[in-house]
Amino acid sequence: MPSAAALAPGVLAAQRRAIARALTAVENGLPGAADLVDALYPSTGRAWRIGITGPPGAGKSTLTNRLVGAFREAGKTVAVVAVDPSSPFTGGAILGDRVRLADRVDDDGVFVRSLAARGALGGLAEAAEAACDVLDAAGFDVVLLETVGVGQGEIDVAEAADTVLVVLVPASGDAVQAMKAGLMEVADVFCVNKADHPEASAIVRALRQMLHLRGGDAPAPVVVKTSALNGDGVAGLVDALGAHRQRLAADWEGTRAERLRRRVRRLVEAAWRRAFWTSERREGLTRALEEVDGEERAPHALAARVLGAE
Repeated sequence: MPSAAALAPGVLAAQRRAIARALTAVENGLPGAADLVDALYPSTGRAWRIGITGPPGAGKSTLTNRLVGAFREAGKTVAVVAVDPSSPFTGGAILGDRVRLADRVDDDGVFVRSLAARGALGGLAEAAEAACDVLDAAGFDVVLLETVGVGQGEIDVAEAADTVLVVLVPASGDAVQAMKAGLMEVADVFCVNKADHPEASAIVRALRQMLHLRGGDAPAPVVVKTSALNGDGVAGLVDALGAHRQRLAADWEGTRAERLRRRVRRLVEAAWRRAFWTSERREGLTRALEEVDGEERAPHALAARVLGAE
């Protein structure tokens, strides 16, 4: 079986079959997947990556479909990486976003790929950023990264995207939950969806007040009200996203370099973690727990003992 790295020329030539196979390789960590990403990376950096996150049921998939339509009308090619919930038992995913985007299947300017979250923090599969690299290198103008939106791990989205869109809905406490989950810090644009709800305007006001109180030198995120179901407000949302893209353009290379720095740090930390927990150290931890009784167990002392074990 040839290495996944051999797919690089086909991806750069925008061959859809090669793109699909490359996405499968990076999602499943097949042999050569890392080499493939490294081979493609010099050809990345042109696509605008938009992370779309928020609580389940906020209408993210319907809104994503609307954004795809708006970008296509503007002459942009669009790729969608939709991260779906995984079964805790089988690891499989429903991949429902392909159903919602079914009307795009005949559009050569659109490519949709679903990925299983596989328990990754924030609903973001570890392979999602690599998938964005593949689609970026293939020449897509916009890459939409839609996540499950499970709350506390949404910082992952910010680290994989240039612009982060947080989608909320009225009458569910989402404005308060947004602050608790740290979404206030990662969002570049807020979208209050289901604008026809009687409490939508109240949520918009609450968000703007919280953003005003946050302070800081950075421009406050814009809050936009939409109805993904009928398309109301989508044009304004596209404008808000575009305004953030224009601000990024002032230091596009710096933005990309910072994202790469965070990514390399995560890769190094993961490699160190795997290298440290050898079978001997795992056994050493088990022995340490067995050799002391409950009253003498202390986490820091046990950690020092494992660190000192050879």
